[in-house]
Amino acid sequence: MSRGQAGLIMRDVGLCFGQATVLRGLNLALPARGCTMIMGANGAGKSKLLQLIHGLVAPSTGTVFWGDTPAVQATRRQAMVFQKPVLLRRSVAANIEFVLDARGQPRQQCQFWLDHVGLAHKARQPARLLSGGEAQRLALARALATQPEVLFLDEPTASLDPASVLAIEAIVRQAKDAGTRVIFVSHDIGQARRMADEVVFLASGEIAEHTPAGQFFNHPRSRAARHYLEGKIIA
Repeated sequence: MSRGQAGLIMRDVGLCFGQATVLRGLNLALPARGCTMIMGANGAGKSKLLQLIHGLVAPSTGTVFWGDTPAVQATRRQAMVFQKPVLLRRSVAANIEFVLDARGQPRQQCQFWLDHVGLAHKARQPARLLSGGEAQRLALARALATQPEVLFLDEPTASLDPASVLAIEAIVRQAKDAGTRVIFVSHDIGQARRMADEVVFLASGEIAEHTPAGQFFNHPRSRAARHYLEGKIIA
């Protein structure tokens, strides 16, 4: 899979845990570029879908490929940022240097990424002392330092203040504009309107809609999506 050339293909995908079916009958094709927002009510299966696409879990049925590569074999060329930043108990700079070392990239790149996310002045500070927004910017810088072809974001701004949300969005937008494929789980409708090129909307473990963002927000086709955008509880 070379940058910007391979999209995602899911065919007849299901995911079960024991007797519980979490996702069923998923057929999905995503283009090689842009930002896809995965949306849906709590329990719809958004995070599990993200894990399937990223190859962190294997489907119970069906297949998931990035181009000609099974998703479970494509993870090294991808990166994920979670809702709660997972940081090493080291300095801010050492968190980035760790992934640079792991990928065989020069440590000198660390300064670029610190500058890129506005944390150069905190390079030698313990990462545990960062604020929530700063910690998430560090997690994002560490992910981007691996030069991923695909960046997965699982509600990375859910608990952040508005200024931090916009800062994270700006970094993600720059990555997308530079050619990184972005797949983003969010409950924030305003954020989705700002960021998404297309929306995959899940309801009860199934894909209810997969449409361009403008169409989804202005003319949702499914009852579940209409209720979701109106703030109603989806039965």
